[in-house]
Parts: sequence; C-alpha cells; structure tokens
Amino acid sequence: MGLAVITGGGRGIGAAISRRLAKDGHQILLTYNTDSQSAESVIADLRKDNVDCVAAKVDCGNTDEVFILADHPWMKNGVDILVLNHGMYQRSSAKELTLDELELTMDVNFKGSVAVYTALCPHLNNSAKIIAIGSQLGIKGSPHGAHYAASKGALHAWARSLASNVAKSGQRVNVIAPGAIDTDILGGDSKEKRKQREIEIPMGRIGNPSEIASVVSFLSSDDSSYITGAIIHVNGGLFLP
Repeated sequence: MGLAVITGGGRGIGAAISRRLAKDGHQILLTYNTDSQSAESVIADLRKDNVDCVAAKVDCGNTDEVFILADHPWMKNGVDILVLNHGMYQRSSAKELTLDELELTMDVNFKGSVAVYTALCPHLNNSAKIIAIGSQLGIKGSPHGAHYAASKGALHAWARSLASNVAKSGQRVNVIAPGAIDTDILGGDSKEKRKQREIEIPMGRIGNPSEIASVVSFLSSDDSSYITGAIIHVNGGLFLP
C-alpha cells in the first residue's frame, strides 16, 4: 500500500491513527509541532514492526512550513491517504473570546488544514482518501470553546464542499466528529468531572483514540467506496444530530 500522511500524528488520536494505518500496511509520514518525543516514540515503535515511517516537524499554522512538507522526498510516489488531524483547543466563551484567540485557532485548525491540502494536492493520487478530524462541537457549538467549535465547523463545511469538487476524480473526502475521547484535552479533568462525563454519555464511558483510528481505517478502505462528504459521529451516543 501507499503513503499515508497524518498531521498531528505523534500523540493522542493522531498516534492511534498512525499505528492503525501502519497496521493496515501503509507507509507512514506523520507530522508534529512541539512534541518531538512523542512523535519519535511512535516512529520507533513502528520501525520495530518494520514499518516504513518518518516524522516531520511542521507547524500547520505556518504556511511556509506546510509548503516545505510538499517537498519531502516521499511525496514523489504520491499520497494515498491524507488525515487532517492536527489542532489546538483553548477555552474561551463566545462572549469573552478575543479576535487574537479566534485568529490563532482558525489559523491552526481550519486554515492550516486547507493549507496542508493545498500544498499536497499535486501529490494526491486519483483514488486518494482525505479524512478531516472534526468535532461534535463543530455542529452543536461550545459554551467554553467557541473558537474551537467555529474552527471545526468551518473545517466540516470546507471538507464537504471539497468532497463535491473532487468526487468525479475518484478521490473521497469525509469528516469524523469525535465526542469525548481519552486524550490530553481531558487530561485536566478531576475524577468527579470525568465521572460526570461518563454519566452523560449513553454508552457510559469515554472513547478510546483507537476507536477513532478504526473509523479512519474504514474510510481509507474499499469497504467505504461509496461514502464521501459524510460526517461520521463517534461519540458513544452523546450527540445525535
């Protein structure tokens, strides 16, 4: 199988996606911004299993760095899977949000995703699968993360628009909207807060990053050959749009 590029692929959901696509037989190019240790740990583990893989330092909020990624020598054989997973989450309500906070979050989460796609577009194979990791908050909003919700909502709309644009070429574009997943975003939860989250979820538990990775695997396979422009909710029943 060919090359899979996973932005923010060194930790959390991204690391689980990198591991799963490697297991599926893909060559892996993952990006990271600040946490080189986690990214290199994923690469070291994959290489133990003889996976062809590499980590690249890319700030997806920096257009210059994103376009340098397009010059990576592994791009010469084309990209089969592009997972737009990178992101940042700062907490501010819509009422308290500053324009600087909004601009930073949009630059990373939304504009950064568009920039990665634009930079790698010439290298995407005709049957490429593009998967954007969105959020349930991009649809229902958030009382404490308005700019994050806005950035993910924009990402959803852009990805679905792109799906219409490229469908006839054979490329497919889909969005995964996770709910509460056991990553660093929830790392500051007290025991009481985590328990409350679990009570609110109909399935009674927090999701695992591997459960998002499984959906990425499905959307990257021929088993999903007639699915494009979809938003797939993976949230244990917490949000039923």
